[in-house]
Amino acid sequence: MARITRRILVAGASALAVAPRVASAQKKYDPGASDTEIKLGHTNPYSGPLSAYGAIGQAIKTYWTMVNAEGGINGRKVTFLTYDDGYSTPKTVELVRKLVEEDQVLAIFQLLGTPTNTAVHKYMNAKKVPQLFVATGASKWGDPKNFPWTMGWQPDYATEAGIYAKHILATVKNPKIAILWQNDDSGKDYVAGFMKGLGKGNEKLVVASVSYEVTDPTVDSQIIQLKNSGANVFFNDAAPKAAAQAIRKAAELGWKPEAFYLANVSASVTSVLKPAGYENSQGIVTAAYLKDPSDKQWEASPDFVQWKAWMAKYNPGANLADAFNVYAYAVSATMREVLKRCGDELTRANVMKQAASMRDLEVPLLLPGIKINTSASDFYPIQSVRLQRFQGETWELFGDVLTNESE
Repeated sequence: MARITRRILVAGASALAVAPRVASAQKKYDPGASDTEIKLGHTNPYSGPLSAYGAIGQAIKTYWTMVNAEGGINGRKVTFLTYDDGYSTPKTVELVRKLVEEDQVLAIFQLLGTPTNTAVHKYMNAKKVPQLFVATGASKWGDPKNFPWTMGWQPDYATEAGIYAKHILATVKNPKIAILWQNDDSGKDYVAGFMKGLGKGNEKLVVASVSYEVTDPTVDSQIIQLKNSGANVFFNDAAPKAAAQAIRKAAELGWKPEAFYLANVSASVTSVLKPAGYENSQGIVTAAYLKDPSDKQWEASPDFVQWKAWMAKYNPGANLADAFNVYAYAVSATMREVLKRCGDELTRANVMKQAASMRDLEVPLLLPGIKINTSASDFYPIQSVRLQRFQGETWELFGDVLTNESE
């Protein structure tokens, strides 16, 4: 990957004039920012077992291309440095250190993965470099007291899972629940939130809980074990590849749970449901906070029209039905707003200050009624979702905006 070199401006004689010096004195910069540039760093699994998420990194890259074509952020072009970490934590540590210490980025933006973000969590906070809007819903990213330089973006996994648990209790008679979960912090977060949502006394409703490793070639044996438990409810908390395998294997075994829940991180029609087979995915329920690109009800909404125009011009090789492209656009729009609010004070501290000062922010492609709110003590930007059910070849929303009020 080519190194992008920062432009260095050398002041000439005219720079000694009084007016420019006064204007310059009002500006504040940390490494990664200047009069002409803002550097953001990022790693993503463009290769490896979770390479389906590579679509997110590619879409974010093209988003900043659009921003720069439109004049940048307050006149400054955004340099987005993105590296492939293969979802390997040692590689993530190596690349994040390079981004911070060699490339000298202003902030790390949208670093993807729970274990990968965990591997650099303490480092980023010790260095006092923003680790912003991480691409993981683990609840640990909302701890401003102990980690004031790290903030999540999407609804946290525990909240999402708690909502599924409550929906099961409200809609399924005599539920017997089976859970497939990824054996890392993200999976543990989902399970903990789910159990909390069930509430005390209902733990016995979970008749099987089986984990898998991200490096496992298949989850066939896990699905056989879950089917044999006699469960009539299935909560599929797996990353895209494993999630698709689980749906397909359940169908092959003739296991048809009365209720089937899928983690939002694997709700992509293109990467999960199509490979699993549309016929095998009917009736699956997931949480949503973004507009689904396959849902025709959004076709005339201004933000969706704008998104499609961006896709056509800047990301033409990507699939319009892939929700990862919607996600990338919305989270990047949030970062754009934060940088815009920083004005000429492009310090790392001010970046975090602005990120922690968003009130009822409406971001393109968020579902109606869902807004971004943060404060110095609240690092969970999005805390509401709606439920949707897969029908035909698309998701269909149902019910009201929900939050998990068990906490």
